[in-house]
Amino acid sequence: MSRVYNFSAGPAVLPEAVLKEAAEEMLDYKGTGMSVMEMSHRSKAYEEIINEAEADLRDLIGIPDNYKVLFLQGGASTQFAMIPMNLMKNKVADYIITGQWAKKAFKEAQLYGKANAIASSEDKVFSYIPDCSDLPISEDADYVYICENNTIYGTKYKTLPNTKGKTLVADVSSCFLSEPVDITKYGIMYGGVQKNIGPAGVAIAIVREDLITDDVLPGTPTMLRYKIHADNKSLYNTPPCYGIYICGKVFKWIKSMGGLEAMKEHNEKKAAILYDFLDQSKLFKGTVRKEDRSLMNVPFVTGNEELDAKFVKEAKAAGFENLKGHRTVGGMRASIYNAMPIEGVEKLVAFMKEFEEKNL
Repeated sequence: MSRVYNFSAGPAVLPEAVLKEAAEEMLDYKGTGMSVMEMSHRSKAYEEIINEAEADLRDLIGIPDNYKVLFLQGGASTQFAMIPMNLMKNKVADYIITGQWAKKAFKEAQLYGKANAIASSEDKVFSYIPDCSDLPISEDADYVYICENNTIYGTKYKTLPNTKGKTLVADVSSCFLSEPVDITKYGIMYGGVQKNIGPAGVAIAIVREDLITDDVLPGTPTMLRYKIHADNKSLYNTPPCYGIYICGKVFKWIKSMGGLEAMKEHNEKKAAILYDFLDQSKLFKGTVRKEDRSLMNVPFVTGNEELDAKFVKEAKAAGFENLKGHRTVGGMRASIYNAMPIEGVEKLVAFMKEFEEKNL
Protein backbone atom coordinates (compact mmCIF):
# COMPACT_ATOMS: atom_id res chain seq x y z
CA MET A 1 0.00 0.00 0.00
CA SER A 2 1.33 3.47 -0.82
CA ARG A 3 1.60 6.14 1.89
CA VAL A 4 -1.36 8.47 2.38
CA TYR A 5 -1.18 12.24 2.73
CA ASN A 6 -1.51 12.59 6.49
CA PHE A 7 -2.96 15.97 7.55
CA SER A 8 -3.20 15.00 11.24
CA ALA A 9 -2.71 17.72 13.85
CA GLY A 10 -0.49 15.35 15.87
CA PRO A 11 0.95 12.79 16.08
CA ALA A 12 1.71 13.95 12.60
CA VAL A 13 3.55 13.27 9.37
CA LEU A 14 7.30 12.65 9.66
CA PRO A 15 9.89 13.01 6.88
CA GLU A 16 10.00 9.83 4.81
CA ALA A 17 13.81 9.95 4.72
CA VAL A 18 13.88 9.85 8.53
CA LEU A 19 11.49 6.90 8.71
CA LYS A 20 13.54 4.96 6.16
CA GLU A 21 16.79 5.62 8.00
CA ALA A 22 15.24 4.57 11.32
CA ALA A 23 13.92 1.39 9.66
CA GLU A 24 17.40 0.53 8.39
CA GLU A 25 18.84 0.98 11.88
CA MET A 26 16.00 -0.78 13.70
CA LEU A 27 17.85 -4.05 14.35
CA ASP A 28 21.41 -2.77 14.47
CA TYR A 29 22.29 0.83 15.31
CA LYS A 30 25.73 1.66 13.90
CA GLY A 31 27.23 -1.76 14.54
CA THR A 32 26.10 -2.00 18.19
CA GLY A 33 24.13 -5.15 17.33
CA MET A 34 20.99 -3.71 18.94
CA SER A 35 18.18 -1.25 18.34
CA VAL A 36 18.14 2.19 19.97
CA MET A 37 14.90 0.92 21.54
CA GLU A 38 16.90 -1.66 23.51
CA MET A 39 19.85 0.51 24.41
CA SER A 40 20.83 1.66 27.90
CA HIS A 41 20.37 5.39 28.28
CA ARG A 42 23.67 5.34 30.18
CA SER A 43 25.60 3.79 27.29
CA LYS A 44 28.23 5.67 25.29
CA ALA A 45 26.24 5.12 22.07
CA TYR A 46 23.11 6.72 23.57
CA GLU A 47 25.06 9.56 25.15
CA GLU A 48 26.28 10.44 21.65
CA ILE A 49 22.69 10.33 20.29
CA ILE A 50 21.27 12.74 22.88
CA ASN A 51 24.29 15.07 22.85
CA GLU A 52 24.24 15.29 19.06
CA ALA A 53 20.48 15.94 19.06
CA GLU A 54 20.98 18.84 21.48
CA ALA A 55 23.93 20.23 19.49
CA ASP A 56 21.93 20.13 16.24
CA LEU A 57 18.92 21.84 17.86
CA ARG A 58 21.17 24.56 19.31
CA ASP A 59 22.70 25.04 15.88
CA LEU A 60 19.32 25.20 14.08
CA ILE A 61 17.77 27.80 16.38
CA GLY A 62 20.98 29.57 17.42
CA ILE A 63 20.54 28.88 21.14
CA PRO A 64 23.08 30.78 23.27
CA ASP A 65 25.01 29.16 26.14
CA ASN A 66 22.81 30.75 28.83
CA TYR A 67 19.85 28.59 27.77
CA LYS A 68 19.45 24.92 28.67
CA VAL A 69 17.85 22.41 26.32
CA LEU A 70 15.78 19.84 28.22
CA PHE A 71 14.27 16.68 26.74
CA LEU A 72 11.31 15.91 29.01
CA GLN A 73 8.36 13.58 29.38
CA GLY A 74 4.70 14.23 30.12
CA GLY A 75 3.97 16.16 26.94
CA ALA A 76 3.38 19.89 26.76
CA SER A 77 0.50 19.49 29.23
CA THR A 78 2.88 18.70 32.12
CA GLN A 79 4.55 22.06 31.48
CA PHE A 80 1.24 23.72 32.38
CA ALA A 81 2.08 22.83 36.01
CA MET A 82 5.88 22.78 35.78
CA ILE A 83 6.06 26.42 34.69
CA PRO A 84 4.21 27.94 37.68
CA MET A 85 5.87 25.50 40.09
CA ASN A 86 9.31 26.69 38.97
CA LEU A 87 8.64 30.33 38.09
CA MET A 88 5.90 31.66 40.38
CA LYS A 89 8.08 33.43 42.97
CA ASN A 90 5.50 36.22 43.49
CA LYS A 91 2.67 33.78 42.83
CA VAL A 92 1.35 35.99 39.98
CA ALA A 93 1.31 35.28 36.26
CA ASP A 94 -0.42 36.80 33.23
CA TYR A 95 -1.96 34.64 30.52
CA ILE A 96 -3.16 35.51 27.01
CA ILE A 97 -5.97 33.15 26.05
CA THR A 98 -6.02 32.33 22.34
CA GLY A 99 -7.32 28.77 22.41
CA GLN A 100 -7.95 25.59 24.30
CA TRP A 101 -4.33 24.91 25.25
CA ALA A 102 -3.68 28.40 26.62
CA LYS A 103 -6.95 28.07 28.53
CA LYS A 104 -5.86 24.75 30.05
CA ALA A 105 -2.47 26.19 31.01
CA PHE A 106 -4.23 29.18 32.60
CA LYS A 107 -6.54 26.92 34.64
CA GLU A 108 -3.58 24.86 35.81
CA ALA A 109 -1.65 27.96 36.91
CA GLN A 110 -4.60 28.97 39.10
CA LEU A 111 -3.78 25.98 41.31
CA TYR A 112 -0.44 27.58 42.25
CA GLY A 113 -1.05 31.31 42.44
CA LYS A 114 -2.94 34.23 40.95
CA ALA A 115 -3.24 33.72 37.20
CA ASN A 116 -4.70 36.68 35.31
CA ALA A 117 -6.29 36.43 31.87
CA ILE A 118 -5.07 39.75 30.45
CA ALA A 119 -6.41 39.24 26.90
CA SER A 120 -8.56 36.70 25.08
CA SER A 121 -10.01 35.94 21.67
CA GLU A 122 -12.70 33.60 22.98
CA ASP A 123 -15.41 36.10 22.00
CA LYS A 124 -14.97 35.03 18.34
CA VAL A 125 -14.19 31.32 18.85
CA PHE A 126 -10.44 32.07 18.99
CA SER A 127 -10.40 33.05 15.31
CA TYR A 128 -7.91 35.90 15.81
CA ILE A 129 -4.95 37.01 17.96
CA PRO A 130 -5.78 39.95 20.25
CA ASP A 131 -3.76 43.17 20.10
CA CYS A 132 -0.88 42.60 22.52
CA SER A 133 0.97 45.91 22.08
CA ASP A 134 -0.22 47.50 25.33
CA LEU A 135 -1.64 44.95 27.73
CA PRO A 136 -2.42 45.42 31.45
CA ILE A 137 0.69 43.46 32.53
CA SER A 138 0.70 42.92 36.31
CA GLU A 139 3.51 44.77 38.07
CA ASP A 140 4.46 41.71 40.10
CA ALA A 141 3.88 39.11 37.33
CA ASP A 142 6.50 36.37 37.33
CA TYR A 143 5.92 35.79 33.62
CA VAL A 144 3.57 36.35 30.67
CA TYR A 145 2.31 33.19 28.96
CA ILE A 146 1.22 32.55 25.38
CA CYS A 147 0.44 29.61 23.12
CA GLU A 148 2.19 30.90 19.98
CA ASN A 149 0.47 28.77 17.34
CA ASN A 150 -3.02 27.50 18.04
CA THR A 151 -3.35 24.03 16.57
CA ILE A 152 -7.11 23.75 16.90
CA TYR A 153 -8.04 27.24 15.73
CA GLY A 154 -5.30 27.89 13.16
CA THR A 155 -4.00 31.21 14.52
CA LYS A 156 -0.41 32.34 15.04
CA TYR A 157 1.21 35.35 16.72
CA LYS A 158 3.02 37.31 14.01
CA THR A 159 4.36 39.75 16.63
CA LEU A 160 5.22 38.67 20.15
CA PRO A 161 3.36 40.46 22.97
CA ASN A 162 4.87 43.50 24.61
CA THR A 163 5.52 41.96 28.04
CA LYS A 164 6.83 45.26 29.46
CA GLY A 165 10.02 43.61 30.64
CA LYS A 166 8.40 40.49 32.10
CA THR A 167 9.61 37.02 31.15
CA LEU A 168 7.82 35.54 28.13
CA VAL A 169 6.86 31.85 28.30
CA ALA A 170 5.61 30.29 25.07
CA ASP A 171 4.09 26.96 24.12
CA VAL A 172 5.29 26.45 20.53
CA SER A 173 4.17 22.83 20.14
CA SER A 174 2.67 23.24 16.68
CA CYS A 175 5.10 25.75 15.16
CA PHE A 176 8.36 24.40 16.60
CA LEU A 177 11.16 24.68 13.99
CA SER A 178 8.79 25.90 11.27
CA GLU A 179 10.66 29.22 10.90
CA PRO A 180 13.60 31.10 12.44
CA VAL A 181 13.10 32.46 15.99
CA ASP A 182 15.01 34.78 18.28
CA ILE A 183 15.19 32.62 21.39
CA THR A 184 16.52 35.54 23.47
CA LYS A 185 13.02 37.07 23.41
CA TYR A 186 11.76 34.12 25.46
CA GLY A 187 12.41 33.00 29.02
CA ILE A 188 11.02 29.56 28.19
CA MET A 189 10.05 28.17 24.83
CA TYR A 190 8.65 24.66 24.96
CA GLY A 191 6.54 22.19 23.05
CA GLY A 192 5.47 18.61 22.54
CA VAL A 193 7.38 17.20 19.56
CA GLN A 194 4.59 15.12 18.01
CA LYS A 195 3.54 17.77 15.52
CA ASN A 196 6.67 18.99 13.78
CA ILE A 197 9.65 17.12 15.21
CA GLY A 198 9.12 13.52 16.23
CA PRO A 199 6.92 10.80 17.72
CA ALA A 200 4.68 11.47 20.71
CA GLY A 201 6.28 11.10 24.13
CA VAL A 202 8.89 13.86 24.17
CA ALA A 203 8.58 17.51 25.16
CA ILE A 204 11.46 19.92 24.62
CA ALA A 205 11.92 22.94 26.88
CA ILE A 206 14.49 25.63 26.11
CA VAL A 207 14.93 27.49 29.41
CA ARG A 208 16.99 30.56 30.25
CA GLU A 209 19.46 29.69 33.00
CA ASP A 210 18.40 32.38 35.49
CA LEU A 211 14.95 30.72 35.62
CA ILE A 212 16.47 27.39 36.69
CA THR A 213 16.88 27.50 40.47
CA ASP A 214 16.23 25.50 43.63
CA ASP A 215 13.72 28.16 44.63
CA VAL A 216 10.54 26.38 43.55
CA LEU A 217 7.08 26.21 45.09
CA PRO A 218 6.89 24.01 48.20
CA GLY A 219 5.79 20.49 47.33
CA THR A 220 7.13 20.60 43.76
CA PRO A 221 7.96 16.97 42.87
CA THR A 222 11.58 16.20 42.05
CA MET A 223 10.65 15.21 38.50
CA LEU A 224 8.96 18.59 37.92
CA ARG A 225 12.02 20.71 38.77
CA TYR A 226 13.86 22.19 35.82
CA LYS A 227 17.11 22.19 37.82
CA ILE A 228 17.04 18.41 38.27
CA HIS A 229 16.79 17.85 34.51
CA ALA A 230 19.31 20.59 33.68
CA ASP A 231 21.89 19.30 36.18
CA ASN A 232 21.48 15.76 34.85
CA LYS A 233 21.50 16.70 31.14
CA SER A 234 17.98 15.25 30.62
CA LEU A 235 19.16 11.89 32.01
CA TYR A 236 17.91 12.11 35.61
CA ASN A 237 15.72 9.10 34.89
CA THR A 238 15.25 6.98 31.77
CA PRO A 239 14.29 9.45 29.06
CA PRO A 240 12.07 8.64 26.06
CA CYS A 241 15.19 7.32 24.31
CA TYR A 242 13.76 6.28 20.97
CA GLY A 243 11.68 9.44 20.58
CA ILE A 244 14.74 11.63 21.20
CA TYR A 245 16.69 9.57 18.64
CA ILE A 246 14.01 10.28 15.99
CA CYS A 247 13.96 14.00 16.95
CA GLY A 248 17.71 14.03 16.38
CA LYS A 249 17.21 12.61 12.89
CA VAL A 250 14.57 15.25 12.13
CA PHE A 251 16.99 18.01 13.24
CA LYS A 252 19.54 16.64 10.75
CA TRP A 253 16.85 16.46 8.06
CA ILE A 254 15.92 20.13 8.62
CA LYS A 255 19.59 21.07 8.39
CA SER A 256 19.91 19.11 5.15
CA MET A 257 16.89 21.01 3.78
CA GLY A 258 18.65 24.32 4.42
CA GLY A 259 17.70 25.10 8.03
CA LEU A 260 14.87 27.23 9.42
CA GLU A 261 14.99 29.94 6.72
CA ALA A 262 14.42 27.28 4.06
CA MET A 263 11.68 25.67 6.20
CA LYS A 264 9.86 28.98 6.50
CA GLU A 265 9.99 29.47 2.72
CA HIS A 266 8.76 25.89 2.13
CA ASN A 267 5.93 26.35 4.67
CA GLU A 268 4.84 29.75 3.28
CA LYS A 269 4.66 28.29 -0.22
CA LYS A 270 2.48 25.37 0.96
CA ALA A 271 0.18 27.56 3.04
CA ALA A 272 -0.26 30.05 0.18
CA ILE A 273 -1.49 27.29 -2.15
CA LEU A 274 -4.24 26.37 0.31
CA TYR A 275 -5.16 29.88 1.52
CA ASP A 276 -5.24 31.29 -2.02
CA PHE A 277 -7.72 28.61 -2.99
CA LEU A 278 -9.86 29.19 0.13
CA ASP A 279 -9.96 32.94 -0.57
CA GLN A 280 -11.44 32.48 -4.04
CA SER A 281 -13.53 29.35 -3.39
CA LYS A 282 -17.31 29.57 -3.63
CA LEU A 283 -17.80 26.56 -1.36
CA PHE A 284 -14.99 26.49 1.21
CA LYS A 285 -13.91 29.29 3.48
CA GLY A 286 -11.15 29.74 6.07
CA THR A 287 -12.21 30.47 9.66
CA VAL A 288 -9.30 32.71 10.75
CA ARG A 289 -8.72 36.44 10.38
CA LYS A 290 -6.25 36.77 7.48
CA GLU A 291 -3.45 38.55 9.33
CA ASP A 292 -3.42 35.89 12.08
CA ARG A 293 -3.35 32.76 9.91
CA SER A 294 -1.08 29.89 10.89
CA LEU A 295 1.35 28.34 8.39
CA MET A 296 0.89 25.00 10.13
CA ASN A 297 -2.81 24.48 10.81
CA VAL A 298 -5.49 25.54 8.34
CA PRO A 299 -9.14 25.19 9.46
CA PHE A 300 -11.89 25.61 6.86
CA VAL A 301 -15.64 24.95 6.49
CA THR A 302 -18.33 24.73 3.84
CA GLY A 303 -20.95 26.18 6.18
CA ASN A 304 -22.97 22.96 5.95
CA GLU A 305 -22.25 20.16 8.45
CA GLU A 306 -23.50 17.41 6.18
CA LEU A 307 -21.34 18.64 3.32
CA ASP A 308 -18.33 18.86 5.66
CA ALA A 309 -18.85 15.23 6.69
CA LYS A 310 -19.21 14.20 3.05
CA PHE A 311 -15.97 15.99 2.17
CA VAL A 312 -14.01 14.32 4.99
CA LYS A 313 -15.34 10.89 3.98
CA GLU A 314 -14.57 11.33 0.27
CA ALA A 315 -11.17 12.86 0.99
CA LYS A 316 -10.24 9.84 3.12
CA ALA A 317 -11.24 7.49 0.30
CA ALA A 318 -8.99 9.53 -2.02
CA GLY A 319 -5.95 9.13 0.29
CA PHE A 320 -6.18 12.34 2.35
CA GLU A 321 -6.22 11.34 6.02
CA ASN A 322 -7.19 13.16 9.22
CA LEU A 323 -8.93 16.21 7.72
CA LYS A 324 -11.80 16.32 10.20
CA GLY A 325 -11.74 19.56 12.18
CA HIS A 326 -11.63 19.74 15.97
CA ARG A 327 -15.06 19.36 17.54
CA THR A 328 -14.97 22.95 18.91
CA VAL A 329 -14.58 24.43 15.40
CA GLY A 330 -16.19 21.77 13.24
CA GLY A 331 -15.53 21.54 9.53
CA MET A 332 -12.08 20.54 8.37
CA ARG A 333 -8.49 21.22 9.32
CA ALA A 334 -5.38 20.53 7.26
CA SER A 335 -2.18 20.45 9.32
CA ILE A 336 0.68 21.05 6.93
CA TYR A 337 3.77 20.69 9.09
CA ASN A 338 7.39 20.74 7.86
CA ALA A 339 7.28 17.13 6.67
CA MET A 340 4.14 17.57 4.54
CA PRO A 341 5.41 17.65 0.94
CA ILE A 342 4.22 20.46 -1.31
CA GLU A 343 2.52 17.98 -3.66
CA GLY A 344 0.34 16.84 -0.73
CA VAL A 345 -1.14 20.34 -0.52
CA GLU A 346 -1.38 20.69 -4.31
CA LYS A 347 -3.26 17.40 -4.57
CA LEU A 348 -5.55 18.34 -1.70
CA VAL A 349 -6.46 21.63 -3.42
CA ALA A 350 -7.09 19.79 -6.72
CA PHE A 351 -9.41 17.42 -4.83
CA MET A 352 -11.19 20.37 -3.16
CA LYS A 353 -11.76 22.02 -6.56
CA GLU A 354 -13.25 18.81 -7.90
CA PHE A 355 -15.47 18.46 -4.83
CA GLU A 356 -16.60 22.06 -5.17
CA GLU A 357 -17.63 21.58 -8.81
CA LYS A 358 -19.70 18.51 -7.92
CA ASN A 359 -21.36 19.96 -4.84
CA LEU A 360 -22.19 23.58 -5.63
